[in-house]
Amino acid sequence: MATIETYDTKTRGKLYRVRYRKPDGKSTDKSGFTTKRDAQAFANTVEVEKLRGEYIAPKLGLVTVGTLAPPWIERKRADLKPSSFAPLETAWRVHVKPRWGGTRLTDIDLDSVETWLSTMTGAGKSATVVIRAYGVLAGILDSAVKARRIVKNPARGVENLPRKKPKARVYLTHEQVDELAEAAGDKRVLVHLLAYCGLRWGEAIGLRVKHLDLLRRRLTVVENAVQVNMRVAVDTPKGHDARTVPIPKFLVDELARQCAGKDREDLVFPGRDGTHLLRPVSFTGWFIKAVEKSGVPRVTPHDLRHTAASLAVSAGVNVKALQRMLGHKSAAMTLDTYADLFDDDLNAVAPALDKARKLALKKAAKRARTRDSAAECGFSVGAAPRLKVVGSQ
Repeated sequence: MATIETYDTKTRGKLYRVRYRKPDGKSTDKSGFTTKRDAQAFANTVEVEKLRGEYIAPKLGLVTVGTLAPPWIERKRADLKPSSFAPLETAWRVHVKPRWGGTRLTDIDLDSVETWLSTMTGAGKSATVVIRAYGVLAGILDSAVKARRIVKNPARGVENLPRKKPKARVYLTHEQVDELAEAAGDKRVLVHLLAYCGLRWGEAIGLRVKHLDLLRRRLTVVENAVQVNMRVAVDTPKGHDARTVPIPKFLVDELARQCAGKDREDLVFPGRDGTHLLRPVSFTGWFIKAVEKSGVPRVTPHDLRHTAASLAVSAGVNVKALQRMLGHKSAAMTLDTYADLFDDDLNAVAPALDKARKLALKKAAKRARTRDSAAECGFSVGAAPRLKVVGSQ
């Protein structure tokens, strides 16, 4: 059992020390308690944790966040795609490390984490930046819990995480897509591919001639060329699953001309030096110039993926086929992502129910009239008619 003793200090007066045995049988102590009640509460907690097998030596929590971060970050580098790892590493370096890098695990509490989040939000940081930075800190502390350096994660349970505001989507019409494609010049086919096949930018620029089966009007998405800063990293598509996408007939002819003279391994849409095409610069690139020249609503290359979904829904494509085309994990995800595209379906619910009700009541009334008519003739509906036998004269 733990024991409590007093000792005197020059600056703080009488303090209390708790002596106890760790699960391995070795003696240790914790001092600095200002009241006997606090010392007793700690002693009781230690004994309960030992009984439950939850005891963690306090000195294990004296390590700093900055000490635990590097191995955690390296594990994330191995687990994540480059495009996902880059913002995570930036969040650590810019937002988490300056505030928490030198802080010991035992010195972190929920209040200090919430204050940090409020400070970032008040400084004008976007919800995405704040949430990502919080995720990094919480992830490092989760690893500390798994390593049994602390009992629980002090960052979990915050109540002031900002909410991301969904960006309003812009859907182009067939006519607007054609206007944008014409304004894009030699990128015309690429614009059509994005708007009618729903590929992500990295999937489109990673497309090779061998991935096209123009006779079957299909293309296979097997590579995703993601740009991280000015480097392009080629990996599997999002979700790691390849998928087959149908190609409209008009686009088959355009792709055939685009691939003329290319080898099977060549990129369908190469950059100037034959390597992967870089993402157009936001304000001066070819895409924004095409948008301005065509006069269509302001869109990004990724918005053309949303346009592809919109055009498919308006053409009557079922949700399961759209899910496979876009590479979503489930049809539910497709419905959640593009719920606004099904407003017309929602508008049709009430008229459809009204029509079904009228038809059902009409049939019920017809059956009732048939029964009444049969009863007058001495018939029973659903049974053979009863014939009256008349004797011969």
